[in-house]
Amino acid sequence: CNAWLIYYMADNEVPVYLWGEIPLFIVSIIFLFGFFVVQPNEARALVLFGRYIGSARDDGFWWANPFAVKKHVSLRVRNFNSEQIKVNDLHGNPIEIAAVVVWSVVDSARALFDVQNFEEFVAIQSETAIRGLASEYPYDAQDEERSSLRGKPQEIAENLKKELQTRLEVAGVEGTESRISHLAYAPEIAQAML
Repeated sequence: CNAWLIYYMADNEVPVYLWGEIPLFIVSIIFLFGFFVVQPNEARALVLFGRYIGSARDDGFWWANPFAVKKHVSLRVRNFNSEQIKVNDLHGNPIEIAAVVVWSVVDSARALFDVQNFEEFVAIQSETAIRGLASEYPYDAQDEERSSLRGKPQEIAENLKKELQTRLEVAGVEGTESRISHLAYAPEIAQAML
């Protein structure tokens, strides 16, 4: 509409109105940069001149201050498969352990601004929680009632999930599930047992 008015005024040689129409046209173009789209299972964190002003989490077509930076964060559920790590169990036996962690971002602002890189943070904290858990339990228990890594996988999974949640909370991340995916004696002790 503004472009048509500018053309009309220039064509009919009415330059007086151009002084008002050209700034209005520029403001209209700047106004258009405020529109953005939020897809399902994603969020946009809005930062205006270095200050966090809010997040758009609902999918749809939105408008915000055109000068605000709109940082994208995926809210989709993700998996993290840890590497097989060697650690000592409660009795000092070397074991190899790995886990699968299912997680998702629940607070986009904390995920973006409270930690350097939230994906890397999840990986490091998951490995730390796995190491800590493995050192609290024996690989195998002689008594059926005592908890062990091999004997009570459901209990171990719940404890790993709780430990992870306390670590990941600072980053606005929620661990929805965690399970041990690999558990074995280290090769050097396995040879000795044979």
